[in-house]
Amino acid sequence: MNQVKKGVKPFLFIIFILVVFIIGYRNLEYNWQWYRVKPFLFVIENGEFTRGLLLDGLWVTLKISFLGLIFSFIIGFLSAFARLSSSPVLKSISWIYVETIRNTPLLIQIFLLYFVISPVFNIPAFTSAVIALSLFEGAYSSEIIRSGIVSIPRGQYEAAQSIGLSVPAIYIKIIIPQMLRQTLPMLAGQSVSLIKDSALVSTISIYDLTMQGQRIVSETFLTFEIWFTVALCYLAITATLSFIIRHFENRLKFINP
Repeated sequence: MNQVKKGVKPFLFIIFILVVFIIGYRNLEYNWQWYRVKPFLFVIENGEFTRGLLLDGLWVTLKISFLGLIFSFIIGFLSAFARLSSSPVLKSISWIYVETIRNTPLLIQIFLLYFVISPVFNIPAFTSAVIALSLFEGAYSSEIIRSGIVSIPRGQYEAAQSIGLSVPAIYIKIIIPQMLRQTLPMLAGQSVSLIKDSALVSTISIYDLTMQGQRIVSETFLTFEIWFTVALCYLAITATLSFIIRHFENRLKFINP
């Protein structure tokens, strides 16, 4: 019975949102031209599929987000282990990195990297965007991972050492699986945040999904149609990622540490 009630509440909320949207859609005095959106997504001529500007931008967003996710997790793990190490130097460097990144806006970090650091080392805009996103999200992932490791009882370390496991084996077989089970929802939220934050790279002239949307709106004045389409594209990406992570989380529940 409780499960039925839990399933009904989200359904009713979705119905409520749809009703509000339909009423607002009808009352808005705007000349909707949805038929003009399709060419900006794709065109099929003579059996040949051609990507439109929005799909081109979506592809750039996917590449930046995918690379950003990989590097942010790598940075997060390295930074978390540095904070937990016995080396004062590593602890200090990791602490400075995390606190600096978390207490400054991402947009400022993108500008600083692109306009100040990139010209010195001749770093392309795309690479600058990936580095900025990776460093920003890596700082938050670091704290999530560190808190997950710290929450594991110390007795498990000692028990693993008593049976002769090496430190790498302890982390791989015991610590990391448990840490992932505890922190995966938070890491999933951080991953979704990275995808949404990737829209800020449009400020350094990267033609991602957001930048392509701005370009099309400025040329066609299809303001609502284009931005609704862009929003649906972001929703599709984040919903798919959330589904994959939730599936992975469910599988982890059946793996014994």
